[in-house]
Amino acid sequence: MSLSTSSEVNGLSSQSPKYLKLKEEIVSWIAGGRYRPGDKLPSENELSDQFGLSRQTVRQSIGELVQEGWLSREQGKGTFVSRLSGERRSAGGNRTVGMMTTYISDYIFPSIVRGVEAALKEQGYRLLLSSTDNRKDRERESLEMMLSQGVCGLIVEPTRSAEGNPNFDAYMAMQYHDIPLLMINERYPDLDCPVVKQDDEAGGRAATDHLLSLGHRRIAGFFKTDDLQGVNRMKGFVRAHRERGIPVDPELIVRYETEQRETLPASVLREWLGRPDRPSGIVCYNDQLAVALLDIVREAGLRVPEDLSMIGYDDSFLATATEIKLTSVNHPKEELGEKAAGLLISMLEAGARQDDEGWLFVPQVVARQSTAPPA
Repeated sequence: MSLSTSSEVNGLSSQSPKYLKLKEEIVSWIAGGRYRPGDKLPSENELSDQFGLSRQTVRQSIGELVQEGWLSREQGKGTFVSRLSGERRSAGGNRTVGMMTTYISDYIFPSIVRGVEAALKEQGYRLLLSSTDNRKDRERESLEMMLSQGVCGLIVEPTRSAEGNPNFDAYMAMQYHDIPLLMINERYPDLDCPVVKQDDEAGGRAATDHLLSLGHRRIAGFFKTDDLQGVNRMKGFVRAHRERGIPVDPELIVRYETEQRETLPASVLREWLGRPDRPSGIVCYNDQLAVALLDIVREAGLRVPEDLSMIGYDDSFLATATEIKLTSVNHPKEELGEKAAGLLISMLEAGARQDDEGWLFVPQVVARQSTAPPA
């Protein structure tokens, strides 16, 4: 069912009957946290007046939502919001786990999804996937879809985690319905739920310290800072310099957002490579960026690592797909997915607490051809 977030049902030009539009609207109220378990819904007369629908149409919408487990009727009292997860598990033994990521088929995400799916399948659970395309509005749509599908648990990679959580009410609706929530890669600071992630600050520190230990002193860092992974990797970059007593040139820290990833880092590096005081080493937010910047270095007639050392992050398939094999910081990928699914299953079956901290992986540098002592 496609969820509507409009406050109007009457007058919409739709291919669906009006009673379905009203159903969608009520589901969006529940999924968004406007009405919580135990809350009383407006009366049929009030809904009829609000949306310009006949009482028969309203009664049909309410009746179907009662049958589907969204609502319950109490004789002489009215219609109330049901607690979805418990009722659906007891009635149908639902074993569908939802998973929301910023992307699904791109970069390291297929490996993470494979890990989750394998661990769930082994325990008899199904997986329902959704992608937010790294957009906050689509994150809300995905949350509402997951609730409408009656998932028994949810694994989420937050969208642009450094930019706040405008969908806080929708996440709280999950808790109101007693649906266990777990996050991967990062966690919104305003949500109290477990997270399975890598220590990105330690990873940024390890990447930077690798170059410092080789003798590099003028090191640039490129970090995507609309997510907390990038923010923490940047903090590790600064920390590594501080621990060695080496000042960081502020000009050599490049912060960019998702929309700028294909333009800003490349333009900055082109400018640097034409200067005599260019950096001798570069720490990249991830392998995708490192591979793109390798092309910029080649265009300038320079060589990696002879003229410029470069280190990526995630140790993805891209790290060994280029002519120059990339030094990179490893990422657990499938293991992270397996660990996340296992922890969520324990929350569903063994009563693990919702506020358990989760799991933190410690990263390491995988040294290859792209880093060497400065010339």
